[in-house]
Amino acid sequence: MNGRISWFGVFMRLVGALAVVLLTYNPTGYSFYHWAMRDFASITAMKAFAGALLLVGWVVCIRTAFVSLGALGLLLSALVLGTLVWMLTDYGILNPDSPSLLSWITLIAIGIILGIGLSWSLLRARVTGQVEVD
Repeated sequence: MNGRISWFGVFMRLVGALAVVLLTYNPTGYSFYHWAMRDFASITAMKAFAGALLLVGWVVCIRTAFVSLGALGLLLSALVLGTLVWMLTDYGILNPDSPSLLSWITLIAIGIILGIGLSWSLLRARVTGQVEVD
């Protein structure tokens, strides 16, 4: 790999991170969490396999985001998204009395942070010419 990245690649990483987050849990009731908890006593091979795939996705996303952004970068990303939500709430665009909406916003923010973390090293290398090695 030559360290090049396209905007489509950034978008696909963001979609992948959002998929990991929203497939694990979302307020609709159609998620791994709801499926696994529906009959927790009977864990099937399919549930275990799906859980293992999601766990791999989470580990890859979190590890890559942490290496790429660092603790400070993750904190700053959360700060920017958190204050954006606060601002949208202050302007009446978001209704803070809707628990489902707040769940969606939180899940999407986590997915965005992880998605940025998946692409950040490549974006930084493209902009600055400096390559990050682990």
